[in-house]
Amino acid sequence: MRIGDIEVLAVMDGEGTETAAEILTRPGTDDPWACHQHHRDPDGTLHLPLGGFLVRSGARTVLVDAGVGPHDHGRYHGGALLDSLAAHGVTPADVTDVLFTHLHFDHVGWAAVQDRPVFPNAVYRAHRADWQHFVTGPDASPEAVAKLTPVEDRLELFDTDFTIAPGIDALHLPGHTPGTTAYVLSSGARRALLLGDIAHSVVQFSERDWQVIWDLDPAAASAVRNRIADEAADTDDLLVAAHFPGMRFGRILTADGHRRFVAV
Repeated sequence: MRIGDIEVLAVMDGEGTETAAEILTRPGTDDPWACHQHHRDPDGTLHLPLGGFLVRSGARTVLVDAGVGPHDHGRYHGGALLDSLAAHGVTPADVTDVLFTHLHFDHVGWAAVQDRPVFPNAVYRAHRADWQHFVTGPDASPEAVAKLTPVEDRLELFDTDFTIAPGIDALHLPGHTPGTTAYVLSSGARRALLLGDIAHSVVQFSERDWQVIWDLDPAAASAVRNRIADEAADTDDLLVAAHFPGMRFGRILTADGHRRFVAV
């Protein structure tokens, strides 16, 4: 995929498996999936791709999110990210920047392995609010601590929106986590948004009130998700969330006041 002069490619690491009705619900509705059966398996399973996005902008080789890592967590397993990068001619030493949309375990898995940074020449970047919540706060996540402490001397925390590289901008959109950040790619008249976990299923762009169990602030997460979708509706903006099928980009189209996500 090209966004003007910027190249962006999905890099797969593995897959997560969940029961759709257990993680995505609609308040006041007993079976919200009844109208969206085609977005899950016949047995009710939802498959969540795990990985990240490789972004090439000028001399910068950027990885947005780092998968679940070379581990099997039962329903979540990874291990393929470095091979996926190699298929695009990228070695760990080639990566100049590692950007995190947020610090859940399935987005930081390849930050470090065996207490050593996987990307030795990269600057790692995360929002300060997520670092304080997941790494240094009273409810710190053991997975985040294990994966991110070894890269602390290569880490730059930010707390304002800013430009990382030509055509790559950080946009703080808290709700899913305190520091959730989307990365906006822009070049010429083209624009794309890497949304991380702002949405977990394309259904959330069609249905305004669906909730996912992992949103720390459901009201804020819903407001952010709907704002992004409304702003992108019927434009040429491309959107992709980390766990969308095939990690494919798409557009938001509207008809009769209803939104839908259409993959490209």
